[in-house]
Amino acid sequence: MKSRETEEWIDVYFTRPVGLVFALFWKKLGVHPNVVTILSMFLGVAAGYCFYFVDLQHNIIGMLFMVFANLCDSTDGQLARLTNQKSFLGRLLDGLAGEVWFVAVYIAIALRMQNQYMPNTDVIWGIGIWALAIVAGILCHVEQTSLADYYRQIHLFFLNGKDGSELDNSLQQRAYYLSLDKKEWLKRLFYSNYVGYCRNQERRTTEFQSFFKFYLRYPDESVRKQFLEGSRPLMFYANVVSFNVRALILYFSCLINMPWLYFIFEMTILQIVAIYMHKQHENLSRQMKVELRQRQKMQMEGRT
Repeated sequence: MKSRETEEWIDVYFTRPVGLVFALFWKKLGVHPNVVTILSMFLGVAAGYCFYFVDLQHNIIGMLFMVFANLCDSTDGQLARLTNQKSFLGRLLDGLAGEVWFVAVYIAIALRMQNQYMPNTDVIWGIGIWALAIVAGILCHVEQTSLADYYRQIHLFFLNGKDGSELDNSLQQRAYYLSLDKKEWLKRLFYSNYVGYCRNQERRTTEFQSFFKFYLRYPDESVRKQFLEGSRPLMFYANVVSFNVRALILYFSCLINMPWLYFIFEMTILQIVAIYMHKQHENLSRQMKVELRQRQKMQMEGRT
C-alpha cells in the first residue's frame, strides 16, 4: 500500500493482503505482472457476461468473477514492485483493465434490460436503457473516478512527496509525448490520451492548480501539514466513488434483477458525493493559498 489513508478498509483487510498472497504465488511461478493484468480483463469481461442473465446462479458467478478481477488488479501492482518489473506496457494495461470491466458490465446490463419492462409500467426499456448507461458511464462514472484518483494522488504527494505519488501535470506529459519517436505509435497514442486525461483533471480543479503553483514556488511545512489535515477526511469520499461501493451496489441490483438501479445510483448518490468532494477540496485549496500567501508575506517582512 502507498498509504492507509487512501485505501478503503475492504482493501486494507482483504484485497491487499489476499493480493499479496497471490503476488508471492505468481512470483514463485515466474509469472509476469502483465499476464495477471490481462487475466483481470478476462475475468471482468466474464463478470459482465454473467450479469447479462437474470438467474441467481449466473449473477453470483458474475460477482465472484468481479471479485477475482479486482484481486488481480491488486496483485499485478504488488507483483511488479516485488519483481521490479515495471513497464510502460504494464501501466497501459493497468489503466485499461478497470475500464474494460465496466464497459463489459454496462453493455451486459443494457442488453439484459432493453427488452424488459420499466418498473410498474407496460413500457419496454428499449433504447432508453442504453441512454441511461451512457449517461451513467461516461458523464458520471468516468468523471467521478478520474477526480477521485486525482485527489488521492494529490494527498499522496503531500504525504509522501513526489516519489510517493503519481501526480502528473499535462504540460510535462505533453512535452514527453512530443519527444517520442513517431515509430513508437503505441506510446504516442497512450500519452496523447493521457495528456487529455490530466488536462481534464486540472481544468476541473482551478483553485487547487492556483494553490499548488504557489506552493511549489514557496513550499512551507506547516501549510503542507494543514493541507493534509484538510485532505484526509476527503479521502473517504474519494474511496466511496471508486470501486468497492459501486461494486457492492452493482451486485445487489443485479441479484434483485433491478440492475438499472446501479445506473441511477451513479447518477444520483455517487454524483452528489463527487460534487461535495470537489467543492470541499476546492475550498480547502483556496484557504491554503491564502494561508501560504500570509506566511510568505510574514517571512518577507521578518527579513526586512
